[in-house]
Amino acid sequence: MKLSKYSKISINFIIISISLLVWVLLLVNPGSIMTMEHCHVSASGPSAGSLKMLLEMNPFSSQLLGWGLMVVAMMLPKLIVPIQLIHMQSLKRNRFINALLFVLGYVLIWMVTGVFMIAIIIMLNLLLPMSYLPALGFMIVAIIWQFSPIKQQCLNRGHEHWTLSAFGWPAKRDAFVYGIYHGLWCVGAGWALMLFPMLLPTGHNLAMIVVTIIMISEHMENPQLPRWNFSLRLKLIKILIAQTRIKVQQLVTV
Repeated sequence: MKLSKYSKISINFIIISISLLVWVLLLVNPGSIMTMEHCHVSASGPSAGSLKMLLEMNPFSSQLLGWGLMVVAMMLPKLIVPIQLIHMQSLKRNRFINALLFVLGYVLIWMVTGVFMIAIIIMLNLLLPMSYLPALGFMIVAIIWQFSPIKQQCLNRGHEHWTLSAFGWPAKRDAFVYGIYHGLWCVGAGWALMLFPMLLPTGHNLAMIVVTIIMISEHMENPQLPRWNFSLRLKLIKILIAQTRIKVQQLVTV
C-alpha cells in the first residue's frame, strides 16, 4: 500500500506543528523547567543542605517535565517516517491510536532515560554549580560517541521497519513495542547529544537547536557499516542549502 500525497502532507504538518508549539513553550521556559536555578546555599558546594535547597528550587518533577518537552520538540520530527509506515499498515479506524501508541512507547524510553539523566545533571550541578566543565566533558564524550561504531549500529537499527498485525489488540501491541524498540535505538544513538545542552549554565536553547539539526540530519542518512567513521552526517543542512540555492536561482532568473 502506498501512502497518498494528502496523507503524507497531513502527517508531516501535524508532527511539525506539534514540535514547533513545544519549541515555543521551551523557549518561554515557564517555571524554569529547562534551567537549573541556584542560590548562595545551593552553590556553596556539595552538602546535604545545598542538595536540599537545589531540589527545592528545581523539583525533580519539573525537571522531568522539561526533559519530556525537550524530547517531544527535538525527537518528534524524527518519527515522521515510522508514523507514515504505521499509517500505511493500519486499518483506517486504528491509524490514530496505533500512531499514538507508537509515540507513547518511544517517549516512555526517553522518559526512563531522563530519570537517570536528570540525576546526573543534579549531581554535577551540586559538585560544580554554574560551571561549563561538565558540559565540556560531555561534549568530548558526545564527539567520541558520534563517530563510534556502536552509535552507527544504533542508527542502522533505527531504520528498521516493522510489520504490524492488522487487527485488534495485536496491532496495538505491535505499535507500542515498535515505539519502545525505536526509542531504545534512538537513546543509544543520541544520549550524549541530548545531555550536553542540559548541562550548559547558559545558551542551552541554542545548543538544543544545533543538536536537533544534527540528530535529524544523521537520521536521514542511509545505514552504513558500523566502524569508526569521521562523517559529520549533515544531510539536512545540505538539503536546506541546495533548496536555498534553487530558490535564489529562480528569483535571479525571474
